[in-house]
Parts: sequence; C-alpha cells; structure tokens
Amino acid sequence: WTAAVRRAVGPVRRIQECLMGMRGGNGISSGSAIWLLGACYRMGASSTSSTDEEAKESTSSSPEAVADFLLDFSSRIWITYRQGFEAIGESKFTSDVGWGCMIRSGQMLFAQALVCHRLGRGWRRGEQPYAREYLEILHSFVDSPSPACPFSIHNFIRAGSPYGLAAGSWLGPYALCHAIEALARNDGRGRQGEDHLAVYVVSGDAHGERGGAPVLYNVDVAGKCPVLILVPLVLGLDKINPRYLPSLRATFAFPQSVGIAGGKPAASVYFVGVQDDQALYLDPHEVQKVVSVSGESLEFDSASYHCSVVRKMPLDAIDPSLALGFYCRNREELDDLCARASELASQSNGAPMFTVAE
Repeated sequence: WTAAVRRAVGPVRRIQECLMGMRGGNGISSGSAIWLLGACYRMGASSTSSTDEEAKESTSSSPEAVADFLLDFSSRIWITYRQGFEAIGESKFTSDVGWGCMIRSGQMLFAQALVCHRLGRGWRRGEQPYAREYLEILHSFVDSPSPACPFSIHNFIRAGSPYGLAAGSWLGPYALCHAIEALARNDGRGRQGEDHLAVYVVSGDAHGERGGAPVLYNVDVAGKCPVLILVPLVLGLDKINPRYLPSLRATFAFPQSVGIAGGKPAASVYFVGVQDDQALYLDPHEVQKVVSVSGESLEFDSASYHCSVVRKMPLDAIDPSLALGFYCRNREELDDLCARASELASQSNGAPMFTVAE
C-alpha cells in the first residue's frame, strides 16, 4: 500500500507544481518584499520593508525582481530523498524515504554554506560547463560511503552515531548540528588555510534540547573563520512561542544567513526566505533515484539538485525545534553578525533566540 500511494502521489504533486508555475507567481505573492538568505527582492514598486536599507547591492526592484528571485532560489542546492544507493553500514536501508528528511535539510544548509565559502553568495547556476568548485560540492553530497563523497548520507550517519543518529531513525536539531560539525572536522584534516570551512555549534546546555537562549561567545569563534555557525534551538513546546517570530523572521535579512533546518513534526524542510508571515522553503520529500559517479570525473547531470518550485509555510506553523545557520568568511563578517544578533536580542522584549557575549 505504501508503494502504491507513493506512485499515485508523485504524479499528482508534479501536476500541482506545474499549475503553481502556470499561475505566474510560482508560490509567491506580488507586492511584498522577499528576503532570501540576506538578499532582498521587491515584488512590487510600492513595496516597503523595515530593513530594506540593509539590502544594499542585494536589492532588486520590480519587475526584474521576480526573475532575479527565481534565479537565486533555483540556484540553491536541493537535496531530497533518494533510492537505490548502497546499503548504509550494516543496515538494509538503500533509501531514506520516510526518515531522512532532517538529514537532507541539514545537507542543504551545509551545501549553501559551502557555496558561499567557495563560490560566493552571488553565485548563480548557469549554463554548462559548470565551475569545478560547484561540481565538487555536489559530488561531496552524492549518496555513497566513499571518502570521495564526505557529506553523503552514509558518512552523515557515521559522523552522527555518537549523538544517536542511525539509519531509519529521526534526529533533532542538536544531533544534526553536531553531525555537521564532525563531518567538517573530518574533512578539514585534508584541507588547509582558507579552503577549510570550520563549524561551530552554539548550544545553551548539555544536550541543547531544553530551551533557553544559548550564548555565542565571539572570542571562541574569532579564530575559526571562515566558519559556519549553527544554533540549535527549541522555541516553544507544541508550537513556536509567538514572541520569537519577529526575531526568526529577521534572521533571513542577515547577510550571513544560510537558512534554517526545521519544518513540522517528523517532516523537516530547509527554510531559505520569508515574505510577510510566510516562510519559503525547499522540500526534501521528493523521491529521486540515486546519482552515480565514478572515477575522477566530476561530470554528471545536476538537474535533480535544483528546484524552481517555491513552497511556503506560515511562520507560526513551524515546529519549535530548529537550527539556524550563519556563514562568516572573516572576522569582519563575524563582528557584523554579532552586532546584528545583539541588536535583535535587545529588541526581543526579553525573549532572545540567542545572545552574544565576549
């Protein structure tokens, strides 16, 4: 029955996505500004945003804004359920359908940090031939236990095993962040200098699952740049406390933002932007065949790693367990992030998501 339902749902979803695109908005509304990972796109000439001044060169104006936004959105790396890969460890799992969405969301967030690190936030997916750095990033996430694919789901689970991560199991944001941290540390042993991307996890208590505002000690992070800063959070019980929503929305305007891994209970997605009270996201719940690569060649069809369908979810419907991500290339960007986070905390009416201290 499960297989039959999946076969039926796939075509229906594709028809729905085509209809969404035919309506012209592709899931987005006209008039209001969109913040996408630190870039502002004004969907209408009269649109305003309280933080539009922060956009600077990243701001587009209508009517070009829609095309620019969709090009930016579709250039983000999309990682989904796959089937037909080599069994994970000693398990019999050759697919992550039904359980791997949080891992896929974490992979997308990590991939975006690597794109910013190696290609820059302004990179856009164009015509072939692609930049070698882009192909290397995709290759590193291909589902294989090979060391040549260091961020595959196989290696993800191996790195996260000390935190309870196993094939077929669900994981929370704390375990996800530390699995990414372990993967980056292992990969960094073969990289030197600016080519290495460090990962720093900000957690408020021993297990990061009890709520409260964790503290980012900027001195601890200063020597790690370039660095991906991950902040696992629990912002409520059954649903997000409404006091956190303005701060959560504001993080998408940070130029250091690489998005949020979160979603609904047992259904994680990768949030990349916000428009009004709607969060925009990439959905990993699409089953695709595994991509195979061989030898030293990096050439393969990358179409399945990008998506042009914009999905949205009300901010107040997001599950309170989530993980924020920020990429800082150097000390100046880190200082700017700390200043923005401190300002955001001061405006939170006593409910900061996280704080900054020396």
